[in-house]
Amino acid sequence: MATVLGCIADDFTGATDLAALLARSGVPVSLRIGVPVDGSDDAAPFEVIALKCRTTPVGEALELTRQAFYWLKAAGAKHFFWKYCSTFDSTAEGNIGPVAEMLMAGLGVNQTIYCPAFPQNGRTIFMGHLFVGEQLLSESPMKDHPLTPMRDSSLVRLLVPQVRAKVGLANHLVVMQGPAAVKARLDILASEGVAHVITDAVSDEDLKTIAAATADIPLMSGGSAIAGQLPRFYAERGLIEVHVRKYSGAAPKGGQIVLSGSCSTMTRKQVAYYAGKSASLRLDPLRIASEGVGIAEAWLQERSSKEPKLIFATAEPEEVRKAQEKLGLEEASQVVEKALASLARLAFRSGVRRFVVAGGETSGAITQALGITQLEIGPEIAPGVPWTFAQVEGERVALALKSGNFGDEAFFENAFALLDAA
Repeated sequence: MATVLGCIADDFTGATDLAALLARSGVPVSLRIGVPVDGSDDAAPFEVIALKCRTTPVGEALELTRQAFYWLKAAGAKHFFWKYCSTFDSTAEGNIGPVAEMLMAGLGVNQTIYCPAFPQNGRTIFMGHLFVGEQLLSESPMKDHPLTPMRDSSLVRLLVPQVRAKVGLANHLVVMQGPAAVKARLDILASEGVAHVITDAVSDEDLKTIAAATADIPLMSGGSAIAGQLPRFYAERGLIEVHVRKYSGAAPKGGQIVLSGSCSTMTRKQVAYYAGKSASLRLDPLRIASEGVGIAEAWLQERSSKEPKLIFATAEPEEVRKAQEKLGLEEASQVVEKALASLARLAFRSGVRRFVVAGGETSGAITQALGITQLEIGPEIAPGVPWTFAQVEGERVALALKSGNFGDEAFFENAFALLDAA
């Protein structure tokens, strides 16, 4: 079956988030890790390619996304979605805007939309400004993100330096008037040479309106929530058939572990909660850099595979800054990612078959370390965070790849309880 919608995500947790929302339709979704090396003969109606390119140099991000784009075109995709975080986090140079312009050029289109809103998770856009809960993005904990600190809430101002063409806004007053008004606004902006349009959205109903107005355009971009609205409109056009969702295969019953590299506010709460219910070990980046990961490996080997375990580098912003000052921003991040990836491999060899991973960069490092190239989407633990299943060395494993601020305090515990009940 030819692919209807081809999606490219700039990190692995965002890809699973997107795949989960698309899978609610019951339409087959394939989530592939990295640019596929095989042909597209087995392509699903919804294809999601997870890349690790949010903070890579612009040239590298463009090359990876270009390869993914060509693979999706070969699979038959006529509609494309460029997925980035619902907090729009990126570096000053990109990679949100440059990738969007590359995809637009590849498709020969002169306009696309940007809608990172995810109201269910507290991400809304009003008058072009992004809110996290009741706080502006620039006043939220995202202002202290270790890799992509977000110090401005205006999506227009954030996007302008990243792109060559004009940036405009379809604000909430327009969206409230319905799909026809949104289409008219896009047409007016196009006549003024505006190629990049930020769309306000403060509710799921707004997302439905925007999707109704834009479902036919070749390229959309944003968070997973707007993409999750698309299946109903594709069904209306006869492109897909929506079904009741079913899961295939049993969940693995092997040992379990939580590996956390995220330092987000919610992940810090989740780590504190779960540390009281499991054997836990904190990784110190400075110590790992000087002594290696041997102590952590010894600790892990002393634990039973089935014993609840938590290994985390999650820390308060001040502690993160100190590590970055001594090691450098990139080295501090890589030290943690490599350590957690190594520990994930050791955990698998020790009998662990159920992994909860917190943090986009950490998720990318661990899935690559385990040699995972494709994921099956399972039940959602929280909005946008599903269990996924994969084969590792012939063994079925379960992975929950969680973006930093998703889920509540008991997320880790709830995740394993859902799997036990499956």
